[in-house]
Amino acid sequence: MAQSNFDRRRINGPDESYQPIFESDDEREARWRAGEPRKGRAARDIRPIFLKAGLINQANGSAYIETEKTKIACAVYGPRQSKTTVYNEKGRLNVEVKFAPFSCTRRRVPIRDAEDRSVAVQIQQALIPAVRLELLPKSTIDIFVTIIENDGIEGCIAAGSVAASVALADAGIEMLGLVAACSAAVVGEEIWMDPTEEEGQIASGSLVLAGLPALGTVTSVWQSGSMTPDEAIKCMEACQECCADVHSVMAQSLLESAPNT
Repeated sequence: MAQSNFDRRRINGPDESYQPIFESDDEREARWRAGEPRKGRAARDIRPIFLKAGLINQANGSAYIETEKTKIACAVYGPRQSKTTVYNEKGRLNVEVKFAPFSCTRRRVPIRDAEDRSVAVQIQQALIPAVRLELLPKSTIDIFVTIIENDGIEGCIAAGSVAASVALADAGIEMLGLVAACSAAVVGEEIWMDPTEEEGQIASGSLVLAGLPALGTVTSVWQSGSMTPDEAIKCMEACQECCADVHSVMAQSLLESAPNT
């Protein structure tokens, strides 16, 4: 058999290479300065949402969400019998979050770290009150969230919760309602909805709210940074208004993915 010229001891580069992309002078000048209005959109506007359900055939349910530079894929497997021998009247909901190595500006090591677990816990807390786990004794539902591109941790938590909720509904798992989530940040004296990573760095505090708009209930609130009680209440009220708009997008994506019968 003829030997190939491929050297297994070396990592061969790609056939085609491209120049690295650096921050241009125009982008540096476009950065926000104190006292200026928000660039690109109004303070209470959220980024456009693209949401598609049922993209992963091997999973029981799946969803893909894209909000400009935030791209997340979610897959749901289950319900299936729990591997533990202890009987439990309520099922278990497991959430695993993984950042792609190329998802951030600086390349991430492809192993789970504290940030992965923190995002997974926030998504799990947002979903558990909505899923009827009492109907699934001794069962396990596994949710795998892959962050393809990251543009702010608050946006990842909100978009991940939305994608996971749509994937659960796509899998046919009984829920009390769809979980919608939205984030807000306090920048100066204004409240900016759905902040990006750059906007989150200049914000004094940020908040992520998840809830069931159909029932008018809140399932999870996560706040970080410095924020007064009045600012926190205003952020939660603004998030609840935006969650109603996100809920309509979620319902429309499920209707489009449903088979025509």
